[in-house]
Amino acid sequence: MTEKEIIQRTENFVKNKLKKAEGGHDWWHIYRVRNNAMKIAATESGDKLIVELGALLHDIADSKFHDGDESIGPRRAGEFLQSLGVDWQDINHIKKIIQHISFKGGNFDREFYSDELAILQDADRLDALGAIGIARAFNYGGFKGRALYDPDIAPELNMSVDQYKKSTAPTINHFYEKLLLLKDRMNTATGKKMAQERHDFILTYLEQFYREWE
Repeated sequence: MTEKEIIQRTENFVKNKLKKAEGGHDWWHIYRVRNNAMKIAATESGDKLIVELGALLHDIADSKFHDGDESIGPRRAGEFLQSLGVDWQDINHIKKIIQHISFKGGNFDREFYSDELAILQDADRLDALGAIGIARAFNYGGFKGRALYDPDIAPELNMSVDQYKKSTAPTINHFYEKLLLLKDRMNTATGKKMAQERHDFILTYLEQFYREWE
């Protein structure tokens, strides 16, 4: 099977699996992350096939929608890639990327690193910034029944991974607990440059939000 065929079959698989997904983690999130990833990969070292497959499969079974189970995503991705006859070393690499790509509150030790993970992590984080990031945050907050904002509930900036996962705080808190932290945690030069504009847009949005709130 050619690389082009592998990519096409993977795309079809992901579209089918995510056709009823929450709007911030659906096929179009995958589409945007892949586009971001390939833009970054064009200026960075890394295996472009690994990057593209990782982008397509990184949210095939997000733990947020599977009772916090972080093993199901890598497992499903691995099983699918194995069915296509992808090299086992590449499969293991992609599974590790999926396992380590998410933010998780940011307070954890890095156990795995590769150039491809760095690219994909930046691409995924870019989709949590800017206008799209704001839309995704409120969409997910609505999906979980969270308040927009509560002045009496302060953001918590030192949560453990477990606390971050279980947080039910208002959506605006999420801007401070994750979104505004991402700019300084980008891995690549291209990712950092792309993140700055989106970061600045969020700051502008928050200024307007608070003016309207009062």
